[in-house]
Amino acid sequence: MSQESPASIEFNDDQVQQVLVLADRLRLKRGQLDEDAIMAVAEATNAPVEFVRLALRMQEKRRGNSFLGSFRAAMLEFDPATQRMMASAGIGIFCAIANVLGRLNYYSAGRDFFWGLGLLAVGVGLWNLSLTKNIRNALSSGAILGTSFFMVQALFAYVAGLQAGILYGLLPAFLVGGAALGLISHKVIDRFRSKLGLADPVQERQDLLRQLVDLQDKLRSGEQSISFLSVDIVGSTRMKATADPLSIEFTFNEYHRFVEAVAAKHQGRVHSTAGDGVILAFDHPQNAFAAAKNLQVGIIELNTFRNKIGQPMILRCGVHTGAVVAPTAGDIKSLNFAHVIDMAAHIQKESPAGGIAVSAESAQFLSGGARAVGEERIQVMDMTCYLWRPKTALTTLPAVPLTTPLQTQDSLEAGS
Repeated sequence: MSQESPASIEFNDDQVQQVLVLADRLRLKRGQLDEDAIMAVAEATNAPVEFVRLALRMQEKRRGNSFLGSFRAAMLEFDPATQRMMASAGIGIFCAIANVLGRLNYYSAGRDFFWGLGLLAVGVGLWNLSLTKNIRNALSSGAILGTSFFMVQALFAYVAGLQAGILYGLLPAFLVGGAALGLISHKVIDRFRSKLGLADPVQERQDLLRQLVDLQDKLRSGEQSISFLSVDIVGSTRMKATADPLSIEFTFNEYHRFVEAVAAKHQGRVHSTAGDGVILAFDHPQNAFAAAKNLQVGIIELNTFRNKIGQPMILRCGVHTGAVVAPTAGDIKSLNFAHVIDMAAHIQKESPAGGIAVSAESAQFLSGGARAVGEERIQVMDMTCYLWRPKTALTTLPAVPLTTPLQTQDSLEAGS
C-alpha cells in the first residue's frame, strides 16, 4: 500500500488538533517525540504518518524561528531511515574536516584537539549506526558515512595541498568498510541491548500504544457537545467608511456589549471575536437558536437608540452543533481549532441578511425540530440548513440620524 505524499494530504482542523494534542501530551511524558512516538500517534488517530509529520513540522515552525527549532522541524519531515542517512553524511563530513584541520595544524596541541574532535564524531557516528531499525538501513547508513568521509577529505586535502597519503582508488574500500561498521554496530547493540539499558523496540512500541490509549481516554472524558453561534454585521466595512471615527467606536462598542448581554441571558459565552464577527458558545442548540432570534429582534432597539453611524446594523447568524475537546478542561475559549466552529462561520456567511441559518445537526435537538426554524432550506458544503427569517424586513429599516455620541437629544432637536 503506497503512502500519500505530503502534497496530497487533505487537512482537517479536528484531525490536526487531535494529532497535536496527543503528540504534545506524549512529549511531556517521554521528554521527546521520536519516530516510534510519531508512528504510535499516527496509529492512534488513524492519520497517515506523513500527515503527522507535517502537522508536527507546522507546530515546530509556529513555536519559534531559532536555528534548532527550524532544524528539528525540517528533520520531522523525513522518515527514520532517511534521518539516519543524513546524520551519517553529516558526521562523515565533520570527521573529514577535523582530520584535514589536524593535518594542517603544526602545533601538537591543535593537532590533538582536531583529531580528538574527529574521534568523538566517529563515536557519535557509530552510535547513530547502531540505532538503525534494521540491517539494510545499517549497511546503507554506514556506506554513506564511509563515502562522505573519504570524498570530503579528498576534496579538502586537494584544496589544501595535502594530496600525499590519499589513494583515490580506495573509495570502494571506505564504502565497504563503512557498511561493515554499520552492520557490526547494529549487531552489537542489538545483542547487548538489555545490558546497556536500552528499551526493546517491541516493548517500547507497546508502552507507547498504552500511553496513547490512556491519553485518548482522558481526552474523550473532556469531550462535550457544543453549539456555536456565528454572528456578523452585513456590510460593516462600507458602513464605517461613511461615519466619523467617534461614532464608529461608540456604536460598535454598544453592539459588542449587546451581543455579550444576549449570550449571558441564554446561558452562553463569547468564544472569540474577529473584527466585527463574534462566535458564541452554548451548551444546547435551543439556547443558541433563542440567542440568535434575540439578537435579530434586539438589534432593532440598538439601531433605534444607540446606533450613531447613520445606517442600521443588519446581522447574519449561523448555528452549528458538534463534539469538541477543549485543550484546557472546562475552558471552551482554549479551543482554537475545531471543524464545528468553521462550519458555523460558513453557515453564517450563507445566511440571508437579517436571518438565521441552522444546521440539521442543531435543528434536530430544537423543541419542535427543524419546523421550529422554518421550511426554507439551503445547502452549505453538503450540509442541509434551515432558515429563519424575521417577519419584519430588517433590510428596509429607515436609516437612523447621523450623529455622534457627544450630541445630546436636546442638541439634535435644536438643530432640526
